[in-house]
Amino acid sequence: MLCTSFQPAGKWVNLLDKDLSRWSTYLSFKHTDGDGGKIPKDAAGNDVKAIGYDKDTAQVFSVVMENGEPMLRISGEIYGCVFTKQAYANYRLRLKVRWGKNKFVPRLNEYKDSGVLYNSQGPSGVDYWHSWMLGQEFQVGEGTMGDYWPIASSRMDIRSTKRRDTTTYIFDPKGEKREYGGYCQAIADYETKADGAWTNLELIVFGDKALHLVNGKVAMALANSRYKDGDAIKPLTQGKIQLQSESAEVYYKDIQLQQITEMPKEYAGYFR
Repeated sequence: MLCTSFQPAGKWVNLLDKDLSRWSTYLSFKHTDGDGGKIPKDAAGNDVKAIGYDKDTAQVFSVVMENGEPMLRISGEIYGCVFTKQAYANYRLRLKVRWGKNKFVPRLNEYKDSGVLYNSQGPSGVDYWHSWMLGQEFQVGEGTMGDYWPIASSRMDIRSTKRRDTTTYIFDPKGEKREYGGYCQAIADYETKADGAWTNLELIVFGDKALHLVNGKVAMALANSRYKDGDAIKPLTQGKIQLQSESAEVYYKDIQLQQITEMPKEYAGYFR
């Protein structure tokens, strides 16, 4: 059973401190080139065991100080996540993100990647990369901020149109509503491009709806959050928040959460 945290509406709560007291960690594996997400094998050909919960001896997740402010550093060297101890429903989450310099296999030749996973439930390691909980992903990536990815068996409804000459669909508030159990691209790339600069992210979750905002602009609107459990479809409207370690060094700061009692009125038009 999830223990869901509720704060008074309107009060912003800081989720980050120097001790990561509101967070736990999960680490799986150092994935290798060409393993395609499969569990690595040892010398005898047996599956390697995941590192597990709260066993971060490699300091993949650490808090560093800059100008007197705590920042969460994620090295990216091992796949996994840092996740809130509490589950949340009906909230606004604000945070800032900035890229570090390091990348690791199997993504040395790909864009830097992380993610904010919300409505996260159940055990870690149920996804393609054996590293995360069931949930919905607000993509954090170079040139891909605000994209949507389902984690494990999750689903969303998104208004979208097909990009010309591709098989990719892009969020379009005037587009046809489609069911997604796969990737959907954000409406535009709103990431801050200056080297070393911060990008402001905001996630709004209310009921079965969500908004991905990048630098104050709506990148994605999603509805009917759900997941497949065997043959049954179940709602996915609350859960923990995960921040991914995915082969790239990344920093987060000013991680704040506010409980809400309604979807903000200025965004109601996205859910007509």
